[in-house]
Amino acid sequence: MKKKKVLFAVVAAISITAGTLVLAADHIDSPAVTNQTTDITDVYAFRGQDANNLVLVANTQGLLAPTATGAAQFDANTLIEFNIDNNNDFIEDLVIQGIYSNGKMKIYGPVKPSETGNRSKIEGAVTAEVAVTAYGAGAPTIGTSGGMKVFAGPRDDPFFFDLNQFKKIIAGTATGFNNPGTDAFAGTNVLSLVVELPKSMLNVKNGMLNVWVETKKRQ
Repeated sequence: MKKKKVLFAVVAAISITAGTLVLAADHIDSPAVTNQTTDITDVYAFRGQDANNLVLVANTQGLLAPTATGAAQFDANTLIEFNIDNNNDFIEDLVIQGIYSNGKMKIYGPVKPSETGNRSKIEGAVTAEVAVTAYGAGAPTIGTSGGMKVFAGPRDDPFFFDLNQFKKIIAGTATGFNNPGTDAFAGTNVLSLVVELPKSMLNVKNGMLNVWVETKKRQ
């Protein structure tokens, strides 16, 4: 039986440069992803507690109220893809893909993609998987395999931003942010995919790594 090649097309993307730790955030401000499982809020890349490891985080489906978080789910038709450029040419050399299936997040990669850019297909075999942690669970469920650790489930939105003060600055009624500011995302949740893996699996060159995340819908 031939294995069916499932293609995914890009819906949303956000990026981070791991070398300089440039962060970006986006919460439901594009009509194409409003209230969709494809909405990316943030991507993070940072050194793990084990200095030999890198932690990658993709947060999606932002602004979930606590009352709505229990019903929120990852989508079996939405691919979450970490793109990794390890030679600074701004083209993905490796991908780590996450796809939800029957209560579990299955991870593929890191692997060299057969397609780059706006389309992807699931590459190779499953390298790790984890049951999705339920909202309100006492402890997170962590999947381990081949030196990788994986988590998938709801988490408090970690991004801090004083949105109301920002709007005042844009409108010209304020000249700067307050210290301390007011976190507009306090009390809201996201669905988070976290992958920790040895840096040696990413073939990092010259200490520079570009990482960006895309969500892609099954075509």
